[in-house]
Amino acid sequence: MALDELKSAIPDFAKDLKLNLGSVIGNSELPQQQLWGTVLACAIASRSPKVLRELEPEAKANLSAEAYTAAKSAAAIMAMNNVFYRTRHLLSDPEYGNLRAGLRMNVIGKPGVEKVDFELWSLAVSAINGCGQCLDSHEQVLRKAGVDRETIQEAVKIASVIQAVGVSLEAEAVLAE
Repeated sequence: MALDELKSAIPDFAKDLKLNLGSVIGNSELPQQQLWGTVLACAIASRSPKVLRELEPEAKANLSAEAYTAAKSAAAIMAMNNVFYRTRHLLSDPEYGNLRAGLRMNVIGKPGVEKVDFELWSLAVSAINGCGQCLDSHEQVLRKAGVDRETIQEAVKIASVIQAVGVSLEAEAVLAE
């Protein structure tokens, strides 16, 4: 199992991450599609080749072809949106918020999976990318759709652990050179 290989690659200084990775994935109460779509989107967003290589096969095995593509699409569109909307928010001139974005985001309207799943994946990627405006937007859509805070927090926990594993593995690789 690739998850076990990934856990065994985590350095000793990040022992908590090894435990957390097994817990947030292995003990998740999310439905399989939500879980593995979140894992795949976050693995992509982590920018860690090792994390993506190890988690992608299991995600692919647990997702339909449509959900697999939609999770990758969530990571891609949020990579763009998180930079754009975070920058608008951080600029001190509020007039940027009044300008038309002019960026195509068609996949958000027609993601190929349940809207709630895509929104959850988008929220998790936004957590990794640190876009507060996107986090608020996706959280509000999820809450209006009846998703409870525990489910949202579970996706954020998955995002935080996958990101931390990626950072730790990359740091260890650099330090080993």
